[in-house]
Amino acid sequence: MANYAMALDYQSCINCKACETACKEENGVQLGADKQRIWVGIVEGTIFDKSYINLYPSQCNHCENPPCVSVCPTNASYIAKGGIVQVDYEKCILCKGCMEACPYDARFVDDTKVAVDKCTFCDHRIEEYGTTACQATCPTNVRMFGDLDDENSDLVKLLKTKRFFFLKQKLNTRPKLFYIVPDSESYARQSISHETKIYNWDEYLLEFKGVRK
Repeated sequence: MANYAMALDYQSCINCKACETACKEENGVQLGADKQRIWVGIVEGTIFDKSYINLYPSQCNHCENPPCVSVCPTNASYIAKGGIVQVDYEKCILCKGCMEACPYDARFVDDTKVAVDKCTFCDHRIEEYGTTACQATCPTNVRMFGDLDDENSDLVKLLKTKRFFFLKQKLNTRPKLFYIVPDSESYARQSISHETKIYNWDEYLLEFKGVRK
């Protein structure tokens, strides 16, 4: 069975919003700035009086240990085929417990569905197209979607050649958004906390997948 995930080469993001637009169009997401399945976070700062802007594309991390699923009182939030965290709109009672539990702010209320909504990795198009709408439309190839359990997938091939990290890893949600460490040393320094643990593929397998390779 597949185990879907995504790598984000965020140093290549130009904040063109093509991914957000494609996501809304593909999935019929309600219009509005606060109605987003995916988004690009912006962090501004200064180093030695030199200003900088970091761009962090983000979305649901499709955690292997998702707190949103464990708090849902009606089982509306669940882990579906391929390890994709889903929402059953008919079971959702809008208690917003999942929204509070998600450490990545990846959920929102879609008033047209009268339910909480979130990224689904475009599960409805994986079989036909093999990827998500956001990856397909990105002009700078920021996103790489694939199967973590397939050694021949483009995703795994990429991760074997790069170093990467996870957001809020200490929460032990076991997220499946892999942030690729920038090739630019200066960009890496300004965009990655000193407390962030950096992995290569073998280290990831040992910590997250036991000794299986």
